[in-house]
Amino acid sequence: MAAGEIVSYTLALAMDVIEQLESYLALFVSMLKLGLESIAAFCVLIGLIQTAQLAIALNNHHWQPNRRQARKYSLVLLRLRFGVWLAMALEFQLGADVVATTTAPSLETLGQLAAIATIRTFLNYFLNQELAGEFELQRRTRQKGGAIAPRQDRPSEHSK
Repeated sequence: MAAGEIVSYTLALAMDVIEQLESYLALFVSMLKLGLESIAAFCVLIGLIQTAQLAIALNNHHWQPNRRQARKYSLVLLRLRFGVWLAMALEFQLGADVVATTTAPSLETLGQLAAIATIRTFLNYFLNQELAGEFELQRRTRQKGGAIAPRQDRPSEHSK
């Protein structure tokens, strides 16, 4: 075998290995993207279930004499519960979009990612701003000493 044939054969073999690795990478990225999107959907589902449970619990317990104030505070609690899960889902969706561009970073794909990332980042930013405002409202309401339901994520002082 001549030296030229050996080099040619080695290059062909290397190209085959590279193509095989690229196909494995594409498969891995597809599975990772699907996993991240599934986690995002699962976050929304968990948030929906927890928010529904909280809504039922708040509806069953008449814990505040002022019904209008109780309704407003209930909505704040529900928005906080679901909003946190939505923010988490947006993070996973953005991660899935970034992962999807690793195998085929064409100019069109990168442009789409930039648009999607910008939209999701703005959504997440404004959702976090709103959640921060709701958390602050909840904190101020608790400081007023009003008859407010105990937090659902911690045991009450009476259960210790």
